[in-house]
Amino acid sequence: MRIKELEIKNFRNYTYAKVNLNERLNVLVGNNAQGKTNLLESIFLLALGKSPRVNKDKDLVMWEKENSIIKLVLEKKAGTTNIEIRLFKAGKKVILINGIPIKKISELLGILNVIYFFPDDLKLIKESPSERRKFMDMDICQASKQYFYLLTRYERILNQRNKLIKTSKDINILKDAISIWDEQLADTASKIILSRIKFINKLAPKVKNCHHYLTGNDENLQLSYVGITGETSLEIKNKLLESYNQTLEKDFDLGYTTIGPHRDDLKITLNNIDLRTFGSQGQQRTASLSLKLAEIETFKYETDETPILLLDDVLSELDNTRQNKLLEIASKLQTVLTCTDFPFDIKCKKFNIQNGKII
Repeated sequence: MRIKELEIKNFRNYTYAKVNLNERLNVLVGNNAQGKTNLLESIFLLALGKSPRVNKDKDLVMWEKENSIIKLVLEKKAGTTNIEIRLFKAGKKVILINGIPIKKISELLGILNVIYFFPDDLKLIKESPSERRKFMDMDICQASKQYFYLLTRYERILNQRNKLIKTSKDINILKDAISIWDEQLADTASKIILSRIKFINKLAPKVKNCHHYLTGNDENLQLSYVGITGETSLEIKNKLLESYNQTLEKDFDLGYTTIGPHRDDLKITLNNIDLRTFGSQGQQRTASLSLKLAEIETFKYETDETPILLLDDVLSELDNTRQNKLLEIASKLQTVLTCTDFPFDIKCKKFNIQNGKII
């Protein structure tokens, strides 16, 4: 998989830009606040249909412009695909695949697979479980449209269950009415949890190997799923149904569902030490990078295509040894990397970014 051409119009601080990318390492060099990250953001948007930085599409449209166009030409083993997204200050975005508008965002997922690493990815290790759930869900969605449908269905059923809990004034009446939602919620939740467990089981040995490579030592980086688990979706479903019954009084008092995949977590340990609580910032950063690099092999296994690697100002946070090792990996697949300076003697295609212009 490789991006041949990227074109943007009225996007962020770019009036217009068109760039042909090298099939391996591409380096965007420039001072801060010139637009380097905006180019990475446009690629991410074309892959997942949303920005990793803002929630509102209208914030991506250039100031005093009414609309924006982002498009690329993607080359895969199966052939060439054109992806285009049109954003509007007023109105919903339009996504086109080979010139044909799609009706659902799920139709976009899996066409262009990206791995995006930026300085804030330290949040993946040190902040709330929602960051780690987002990490798992984003990856699995890119490889499985069915998983995206499960997440959408789960959120809908969960909202219905929570609404019933909030509006019920008598817990005995609630017990009689909630069983229909428990059955649907447990059925969908069990499939989500099993998908996550399988993903973690595939990712874990790759993360361990990447961490060994980056650090050059024998530290053992491990992943484990935190929540209700099991070998099959039926086993997980039965455990969930039992837990719903056990926590109903607590849910009733709080006004929401307290267990399930929307509350689960991914535990990351280094030599059996919880990195979130006890890891140094250097250890957390390296672990986060190991997670991202391990995704490359996972995507290749799941999709038979190598994903695009997006690295935003990562080199400045690493020592010389880890910089060189990261660049060695980045040179083996199509990578778009941003930095303020690139003094490395390595084959790449360089672009100077100045005030929303590619020089």
